[in-house]
Amino acid sequence: MIETQTQRGAGAARAAPRRRPPPLDATDALFLDIDGTLVDLAPAPDRVDVDPALRPMLASTSRVLDGALALITGRSIRDVDRLLPGLALPIAGQHGCERRSRDGAMHLHAGDPATLDRLRDLVAAFATRHPGLLVEHKGASLAVHYRAVPELAGLVHRSIRHVVTEVDGWTAEGGKKLVEVRPGGPDKGRAIAQFLAEAPFAGRRPVFVGDDRGDEPGFRFVQRVGGVAVKVGKGSTFARYRLPDVDAVRTWISTLAPPSAA
Repeated sequence: MIETQTQRGAGAARAAPRRRPPPLDATDALFLDIDGTLVDLAPAPDRVDVDPALRPMLASTSRVLDGALALITGRSIRDVDRLLPGLALPIAGQHGCERRSRDGAMHLHAGDPATLDRLRDLVAAFATRHPGLLVEHKGASLAVHYRAVPELAGLVHRSIRHVVTEVDGWTAEGGKKLVEVRPGGPDKGRAIAQFLAEAPFAGRRPVFVGDDRGDEPGFRFVQRVGGVAVKVGKGSTFARYRLPDVDAVRTWISTLAPPSAA
């Protein structure tokens, strides 16, 4: 594992970094969240606006990095392939519950199906009592979105966490206007670690860019092994670097590989 930078501060209290990240290098391994990082957030996951220039930019960047570019997202792999047709990048979906390696091999970490069905029923019953909530069924995990009813944030977090605490081996984690329910164990840091044990990522400096609480395990991990963590937008974070928004992320990436036809 790479140890090119000191580990000081990797486990320190969250700070509010303002420094821009260093330029990407063609020898880096680049890991990117999607929502809030590559595309702006939308009222619902299926309503995001994907700029037509995004896919060729990612394809070009992947070529410059010799394939060492992976998407690390809360979305399912199937959903990402729908958003970015024909790209088929390495992906860790559902916070690492599913992962597709560079060679196309699939790795799954799914909880007990009966338990997932039980949780789905409990969450759906809660959502029907509160109009405006959206329950997203991802396959191995769930998400409860309250973007349309932000005044319910406290209730959603308390209620979903209460449901999950009664089910062994499952966890609930907040994000931007949502709460994720998934099997315990997988997270974005572990997913990045798994990629770094494989070609073409092995031996490279990891660089991870994300925007919300679910990205923090990834930030902590890459900094612990000498990599670069970049927080997008406002909010406290363990990441040492920050970019203000999606446009800034794409401009920063494009300095390594300007968009070209895929």
